Amino acid sequence: MYAVIATGGKQYRVEKDDVITVEKITLEDENQKSVVFSDVLMLNDGKKAQIGAPYVKGASVEAEIIENGKSEKIIVYKYKAKKDYRRKQGHRQPYTKLKITSINKAAAKKTAQTDEQK
Repeated sequence: MYAVIATGGKQYRVEKDDVITVEKITLEDENQKSVVFSDVLMLNDGKKAQIGAPYVKGASVEAEIIENGKSEKIIVYKYKAKKDYRRKQGHRQPYTKLKITSINKAAAKKTAQTDEQK
């Protein structure tokens, strides 16, 4: 079973026990060790795919926070020839590393038919 979730302006295809790196997730409680994503765009259990419009109702993905950190430094260098203009700047993008613990399906809707509807 896999799911496609949206977080940080990006989409990720995840399965149980996957480890992914996403844009930094800010939480109200810094000691919180788990996150629940309700923005599930698609679910596939191997037999049937559920595609949301835009999200699958009732579906969620639970993940455990492994670490928060910064990626490697990227150097941004601006230069204009013959104008004595040089600017050097570094950037380290913050990230959150997650381990997917479970994928929860949407509850199947049951419709009750009365005698009038038959």
